[in-house]
Amino acid sequence: MTSRRDFLGYTGAGAVATALGTVTSGVNGEEAPRAPTAGSSSSYRPVRTLNGWTLPYTMKNGVKEFHLVAEEVDHEFAPGSRAKCWGYNGSTPGPTIEAIEGDRVRILVTNNLQEHTTIHWHGLILPSGMDGVGGLNQPHIQPGETFAYEFTLKQHGSHMYHPHADEMVQMAVGMMGMFIIHPKGGESVPVDRDYCFLLHNWALHPGTYRPDPAIMQDFD
Repeated sequence: MTSRRDFLGYTGAGAVATALGTVTSGVNGEEAPRAPTAGSSSSYRPVRTLNGWTLPYTMKNGVKEFHLVAEEVDHEFAPGSRAKCWGYNGSTPGPTIEAIEGDRVRILVTNNLQEHTTIHWHGLILPSGMDGVGGLNQPHIQPGETFAYEFTLKQHGSHMYHPHADEMVQMAVGMMGMFIIHPKGGESVPVDRDYCFLLHNWALHPGTYRPDPAIMQDFD
């Protein structure tokens, strides 16, 4: 039997983006909501997030501006199996953020939860004050508040975002998403389509309607 740790070792990470060969039709039959604009430093083919979507952005004075909303989500795992989770913009995992190496991004995070939160940009090289560790390098985002993260993307790759505020609970109930940074000079190997997916371990016990945060103590 393959454990979660073994599987992550095989794939290399919990957040995975994979490039596939020729594909004749898309997962949902349509492109991602937003393609590069004239302000982009390069062109790229948007990824397809399995069972997910890509977060749109607006250009403001050369900065790509995104908006994430942390909120409760009524999530359906399978027909007849629903739970009260937490996520972003109505989904868990949250929407995929896509940008290009060298882009300046501004990510507004509005907290519609009943407790404080933050967002940590896992694996990104950025200023300490933008790293999202509540109480250490930024104040917590209190209920009803909006915090603006702004930084320049200094590398490319497949990354993720998640809270660093009561993270054992907040991640266990669904607060995470993908952050895909495309290389500035384009892909070194041309591909027809990139797919990304995010692995997450859930514990939803019979008769309950909220994921059990204790699953975060299971390091199998």
